[in-house]
Amino acid sequence: MVPTAIRDAALLLARLGLGVVFVAHGWQKIATNGIAGTAAFFEQVGAPLPTLSAWFAALVELVAGAALIIGLAVPVAGLLLALDMLGAYVFVHAGKGLFIDTGGAELVMALGAGSLALAAAGSGRFGLDHLLAPRLRPRQRDRERHREHAGRS
Repeated sequence: MVPTAIRDAALLLARLGLGVVFVAHGWQKIATNGIAGTAAFFEQVGAPLPTLSAWFAALVELVAGAALIIGLAVPVAGLLLALDMLGAYVFVHAGKGLFIDTGGAELVMALGAGSLALAAAGSGRFGLDHLLAPRLRPRQRDRERHREHAGRS
């Protein structure tokens, strides 16, 4: 079993890495490409309601990416980002192989899987979720004690 401090440090690094990538992609959709340009691309690939989809993707990536960075509402943010990547897979990358140089899905698969893992694992103790939800900490300690005890049996 991985010590709690190492687990929490790994979650922090994963949150920071994924969060920065998502914030950059969300910002790109808003500031670089613009929502109109993003919506035009979404329409070209057959995404439903392209303007609404462009706003959804941009805001989810920007806001949920920032939430990962600070460790706030990580299960919700991770789930929203995983769903966002599922949409990217279905409408843009499906059928184009694995590698990004051919339009493949490797990036969205990695980002989606990482987001889903964070949704399941939470922020760890180096995130705002840990500070804002102290009632969850005793239950976590009890689970860890139970696992340690079960490992000794």
